Formats: sequence, C-alpha cells, structure tokens
Amino acid sequence: MHIAIDKDLCIGAGQCALTAPEVFTQDDEGYSTVLPGREDGGGSPLLREAARACPVGAITVSETVS
Repeated sequence: MHIAIDKDLCIGAGQCALTAPEVFTQDDEGYSTVLPGREDGGGSPLLREAARACPVGAITVSETVS
C-alpha cells in the first residue's frame, strides 16, 4: 500500500487519526501525517476507512506494484 496526504487540502480535522490511530497522527501544526514506519499502512484494516473519513479527501491509498 502507498498512502499520500495532500497537505494543501488537509484541514486538520483529525478523522484519519481517530479512525486509524495506528497509522495516522497529527503534526505540530495539526495536520495529518503518517506515523514513522507505517508508510505502507502497517496492515491496518481501517486504513481505507480512514481515507474515506477525511472530509476534504486529502488522503489517497493505492496498491503498490512490485
């Protein structure tokens, strides 16, 4: 998996961090970021739900191609 957060769209609502706290957190400015070591989603079953929960659609999750 590949997670991308559009920092220009992110409004810091925190829905991703509430939905999948094992993958997302908020930085010092309050914007969403992926936790270190979780750039691949860490196998979280809630990863896609967290992306859908973003009120502005700032998070995209895509399959990685090997």
